[in-house]
Amino acid sequence: MFRAKYFNLSFLLLFLFLFIRCSTEQQPVFSGLDVLIREKQDIIRGKRVGIITNQTAITKDKQHIVDALTALPRVNITALFAPEHGIRGDREGGEYIDSYIDSLTGIKVYSLYGKSRKPAGTMLDSIDVLLFDIQDIGARFYTYISTMGLAMEAAAERGIPFVVLDRPNPITGEIVEGPVLQPSVKSFVGRYPIPIRHGMTVGELAEMINGEGWLKNGVHAALTVVPVKNWHRLQWFDQTGLPWVKTSPNMPNLESATLYPGMGLLEGINISEGRGTDEPFVKIGAPWFEPEKMLHELSGIWVYGVKLQPIQFFPVSMPDATLHPEYENEQCKGFRIDVYDRNVFRAVSFAVYLICTAEKLYPDQILFTRGFDRLAGNMNLKQQIINGTPAKVIIAGWENEIENFKQMRQKYLLYK
Repeated sequence: MFRAKYFNLSFLLLFLFLFIRCSTEQQPVFSGLDVLIREKQDIIRGKRVGIITNQTAITKDKQHIVDALTALPRVNITALFAPEHGIRGDREGGEYIDSYIDSLTGIKVYSLYGKSRKPAGTMLDSIDVLLFDIQDIGARFYTYISTMGLAMEAAAERGIPFVVLDRPNPITGEIVEGPVLQPSVKSFVGRYPIPIRHGMTVGELAEMINGEGWLKNGVHAALTVVPVKNWHRLQWFDQTGLPWVKTSPNMPNLESATLYPGMGLLEGINISEGRGTDEPFVKIGAPWFEPEKMLHELSGIWVYGVKLQPIQFFPVSMPDATLHPEYENEQCKGFRIDVYDRNVFRAVSFAVYLICTAEKLYPDQILFTRGFDRLAGNMNLKQQIINGTPAKVIIAGWENEIENFKQMRQKYLLYK
């Protein structure tokens, strides 16, 4: 009797273990593009299709969107639209792009990072539906969000359906930090009142931009979002099984993307953010940095999940990534940033601590450019740093606006 009960109990425990394990194992993640091809071809079948895209728009088996959709029956791609960095992602940040004919497909490519950043004139004449498929990074000042919003606005004005093929936020959809954009510093690196690290996918952002009436003159797009399948908010990109494609010349991997919401602020200061090295946004420094002195000053400030390794590096021109980076061919002293616990690390907060420390130690060397306010999305941050406001106080000052944003975004979230 005892043995039978023991056997039954063991069998029950084994069954429960296997059930829990199977139920918690992550199912394969499929991008919006994969879902479109597998389940929702009716959205584009029999229509003239325009696509806003770049090199990141690939299927799970690494087929580019243009090739994948061209192979479908009764789908006619009539126009392509290139964001910053171009349709192939090989143009340096800020480099203007002219419209041209794509040599591989013969399709007209209209530039949305040249004379016009919004589809205009005859660009939409041959289109029945406009698709957006670009892998975002999860930081407000990554300009693909602005490109999407402006294109959605143009489609709304012309009565053309706008479809977002969603992709995961590579740095999770949970962590939100940094100041919410103030209207006075609205620009192409920040068009909408969201924090620097917004914790949303482009599909969710599109729903928010449309739903909150943020498009010009309050127009509303005929918006469809094709969601990612089987992605959840706590997932990092390397947990999805999807192939990583360099999203821009200086965004080679997830490590750089994890640091970018904070280290991107250095592009508004005379501190090298690692452009012109093999590890952009991972290596930082300046000729006048004193790493050991910086480390000593930072030692009393506990920033979770990160270690700093003192290094020296020489930024150089790299034809496929950066031409004439800051401090080109000069010796920079600084750090390699090692994020050892990305779930507790907060990139924007870390950047504020770092910049406040640099300002305290080197007030005569550190310079803020005009672009810093636009990157911060905040007119106060620079002055707070210069005035010596403690980083902890600065960061705490954003708490209410972040909480308000989280409450507002709740109705637009597509994933658990």
